[in-house]
Parts: sequence; structure tokens; C-alpha cells
Amino acid sequence: MAQTAKPYTPVDEKVARYAKALGHPARIVILRFLDQQCSCFAGNIVEQLPIAASTVSQHLNELKDAGLIQGTVTPPTIKYCINRTNWEEAKRLLYGFFEGEADQPKSADGAVKSCS
Repeated sequence: MAQTAKPYTPVDEKVARYAKALGHPARIVILRFLDQQCSCFAGNIVEQLPIAASTVSQHLNELKDAGLIQGTVTPPTIKYCINRTNWEEAKRLLYGFFEGEADQPKSADGAVKSCS
């Protein structure tokens, strides 16, 4: 069986990864909170949400895995902050996606297809 190329680009993969990380309201609250801080301890973040510390930790891990935040471990605490480089990239890519600047299906004459 012949192997076919992926129908999506590396940009598509990044947009999807950032979108997945933003896919829970608790993560939105965390990001908004961190965006207003230089850095803060995980305990400060837990105080912002009506959920268990272990659940907050899972959300922090998802955001960290996506590269939107970073943490500095100083046992027994962890300080978190926004990863500004990736944060700006995520905003640019998501804006581009919603504004139609990302790759879109085109007709044979090169025009962007639209629904009527």
C-alpha cells in the first residue's frame, strides 16, 4: 500500500495544538491570569479557580506541553509564566486562521472558494 502525504501543514499542526490547549475554560482563566503577571506560584493559580489543585496541575501541564506557559521548579514550589514567544505565535496563527490568512481551498483559477 502506497503511503500518502499528510493533508495538513506544520502550521495546521501548530494551530491545532494551540487550539487544543485553549479548549477548556479553566485554561483560558489560567492564561488570562498569567498574562497579567510577571510570574506566579501554582498556589496563586489554584486560588483563581473553583477546582482541585490536582486538576489545575493537569491544566497547567497541558498549557506547558503546548508551549504556552513555562515553569521554574524551585522545590517545593513551581513558578509559572507565559511563554511570550509562543504566546505571540499562537495569537498570530489563530488570528490568521480566523481571518482566512491560513491556507484555504482554492478553485482551479486560484480564487479562494466560498459558499453561496
